[in-house]
Amino acid sequence: MNILRQLLRRLIPMFSIVVIATFLLSLLMRLLPGDPAAIMIPNGTIDQQIEIAKETGLDRGLFGYYWKWFSDVFTGDFGKYYLNGGYRDLGGVIADTLPVTLMLIIYAQIVALTFAIPLGLASAYKEGKRFDRITSTVMFTTVSFPSFALALIFSLIFAVNLGWVDPIGYVSPSENLGEHLKLMILPVMSLAFGLASGYTRLLRTDVIATLKDDYVTMAASKGISNRRVLWRHVFRPSSTTLLTSAALNMGGLIGGTIVIETIFVIPGIGYEIFYSIGARQVVAMQTLIALISIGYVFFNTMVDLLTQITDPRTRERRA
Repeated sequence: MNILRQLLRRLIPMFSIVVIATFLLSLLMRLLPGDPAAIMIPNGTIDQQIEIAKETGLDRGLFGYYWKWFSDVFTGDFGKYYLNGGYRDLGGVIADTLPVTLMLIIYAQIVALTFAIPLGLASAYKEGKRFDRITSTVMFTTVSFPSFALALIFSLIFAVNLGWVDPIGYVSPSENLGEHLKLMILPVMSLAFGLASGYTRLLRTDVIATLKDDYVTMAASKGISNRRVLWRHVFRPSSTTLLTSAALNMGGLIGGTIVIETIFVIPGIGYEIFYSIGARQVVAMQTLIALISIGYVFFNTMVDLLTQITDPRTRERRA
């Protein structure tokens, strides 16, 4: 009940942040040079452009347009891709592409955390020793590589030169799970490499600080094994920063997948954002980018609640 109460208490701030973020995004979109309706269908007739302006609310001014867009999105109407002579329903596009992007992000987070947690714990426990120095150097080096550069390097090595996997394409797990996992290896590793490096360094710093607490020294003096001390008494209170970073990255990765999905031709939200930019679909672009801001707010709120569960000291400080 306490967690539910905390969630309800955060609904108003969450809603306010989403409104402010999407309104500022709407303002930026309207500041683009030219008529948005003419930009969306540059080869359309004047009558078609006027009709689209009325349908989307672009003829109502900034506040009228935003209210029309926000109320439509709130009721499930996400807008359209306007094409010369037709349109694509954006709601159906989001329903098809969002699960693909979320799947890619979840895979990357699982792989990153699988490597980062044991490496961070071991590096902190062996602070200053050879293993710690090597790990810290490698992590510091790899975190500086952008994901798109790793994607190109991995494609060149493992797809072009070695021929182990296909360089582009996507298969749904419901169609062929083995082929799906095989095609997701390179994009997942491209995203997870930098995440794992950052997570390892964050966890190492927090674990080193926690190891100096009195209760950890007391647990070790009672003869508890080092592994149990690390996993039961150290990791849990040291995971707050790691959880916060992972949650923020969940929202950020939706935008970060734009280049990765484009390189590997993965039909996700990132690929659709890239398409909407190239096709100059202003309204669709606003809706898709708004999903990223909503993702930031949602995952940040969830990790705030999760932190109170994993670290009781947080509840005490709030009390």
